[in-house]
Amino acid sequence: MKLSDCTSLFKDGHLSLYRLRYINREGNQSAWTLASREKAGPKCMTGQLGSADAVVIVPYHRERRQLIIIREFRVALGGFQYGFPAGLIDPGESVETAVCRELFEETGLTVVRHLRHSPVVFTSSGITDESVVMAYVMCTGDPSDSGNSASEQIETHFVGPAEAERLCRDHTILMDVKTWLVLSGFAAGGFVG
Repeated sequence: MKLSDCTSLFKDGHLSLYRLRYINREGNQSAWTLASREKAGPKCMTGQLGSADAVVIVPYHRERRQLIIIREFRVALGGFQYGFPAGLIDPGESVETAVCRELFEETGLTVVRHLRHSPVVFTSSGITDESVVMAYVMCTGDPSDSGNSASEQIETHFVGPAEAERLCRDHTILMDVKTWLVLSGFAAGGFVG
């Protein structure tokens, strides 16, 4: 399989759509449409597969000894989804700075220690080249929504292992896949990272 050509279909704000043409395993021309945050072309064509678009923050509260998750209104789902604080990395911004900024903006909490960061990982490579760094951090403070923008409606929740187990078993709520994976491990072992 080999990529052969790329056409821009649509660009708007933080989203671009591209049609990729490639030679399939039988030697025939095929096409694939994907969403990207990249304006210059999808990462597979520009060679930028090693750069993250965003951070996903897995915060553990130092004093309360619980994980922090958020319940956020997501327009694409038409409702509230449980997830971790997350956001785009600004141009020229380090992962560490983006983590601190996004955690404070979304929850009012302050990072006191970076525990570990994942390599660049991809969120849903069947439809997008969006990539993130998962950042496990220790935090402190009291939750606040004062840093939320007008387009954000976010609630901060403290979660212990028993609550994590309950959330993971609840089929009536919407939950981000990364959050489900971390919470299920936390419920089973009482630790993260």
